Amino acid sequence: MKTLSKKIITTHPNLGFSIARLTLGLVMFPHGAQKLLGLFEGYGYAGTMESLTVQMGLPSIVAFSVIIIEFFGSISLVVGLFSRFWALSLSAMFTGIIITTQLAHGFFMNWYGNQSGEGYEYSLLIIGLALSVLINGSGKWSIDSLISKK
Repeated sequence: MKTLSKKIITTHPNLGFSIARLTLGLVMFPHGAQKLLGLFEGYGYAGTMESLTVQMGLPSIVAFSVIIIEFFGSISLVVGLFSRFWALSLSAMFTGIIITTQLAHGFFMNWYGNQSGEGYEYSLLIIGLALSVLINGSGKWSIDSLISKK
């Protein structure tokens, strides 16, 4: 178990990896805050759970996971704590979003409102950033970096 936790926090002290992690965390935070807290004109926890389970038909454990991953995962990514875990979680979540929801709508986002749904280009960007963090770790300025030095 100790080696698994060591692998999760080990990181390459590279500024570029820090930028990927921070970008991913900062982009995801408002989405998580909408879902959990109702900030940024979001539904909050109860409204999001209802939307994801009743309207979209997701199992409640999946809906709960989406909220937790987006909110706590984004904060953990910003500070660089267990970034590989959260990056893997985001990659899996967005792969599921592409397969279940976006693939049928094509590549492009619905910029002009003329599609019946969103394409998967945004999700691919999230997955790409998350895979960079997953492979390389949190980067130079992170809690993972501080912990792994000890």
